[in-house]
Amino acid sequence: MKFLKKLPIILFLCISISACKTTDTVKIEDFKVNLKSPQSVVGEIELQLDTLMGMGQLKKQTATVLYFPKEDAVCLKYKYEFYTYHQFWDRRGRLNFINALQKYNEDYDARNLQRTFKKSQQKYGTIRSYLVWQLATFTVQAHANMSIDLGYTFKDRSPYFSVYQREAEYTDANARDNNRTSPALTMYFTRAQAAELSEIFEQYIIPDNHLPVDEEDPNTPPANKDIPAIKDDIPRDDY
Repeated sequence: MKFLKKLPIILFLCISISACKTTDTVKIEDFKVNLKSPQSVVGEIELQLDTLMGMGQLKKQTATVLYFPKEDAVCLKYKYEFYTYHQFWDRRGRLNFINALQKYNEDYDARNLQRTFKKSQQKYGTIRSYLVWQLATFTVQAHANMSIDLGYTFKDRSPYFSVYQREAEYTDANARDNNRTSPALTMYFTRAQAAELSEIFEQYIIPDNHLPVDEEDPNTPPANKDIPAIKDDIPRDDY
């Protein structure tokens, strides 16, 4: 009888311990990057984003790729709806991207992509990322960890390898008016575009101590260059 009376307490403790372990796991996956840390421009990639407010066709643009050796993080710098974003990938995230793209290519070649699959954006897993976003240099620089889903999405009847950036919540402990929430958005890659990013990720799985440096200013990457949205200029994979 005494054991039965203590059973609810035991169950409560077990659940509490389990919840604590789950929380710890999430914290371990989180990481931060200082934009003022040493950094090198390591390339540029092309990708597609939805147009303003998600209306209309995709818009192709160029994202600058940077490497932060101190944090061992690769950054995709791009612009969307007037904001500049720095999306960071740690080593675990880069490995998951490479593996996810391999699985996507296998599904593509085997004709296993499903147009009506509701969870296709999450099919190849979810990773943690770190995001910094800002409207202008004189405005609040928001930053927070968030999740990224790896999968695929059909757009205009063509499949794209997709990187779904979930919302990030920035909370300023000193000024509530500075709180920010980044929009959820999807990056669309053709197989060739995704392969280019995968190759860069592979190069920085084992960091090279002899990194290329911008002689003019190693800490100032070049500005993003937007490519005009032209209907026949949007790349796509036949399927």
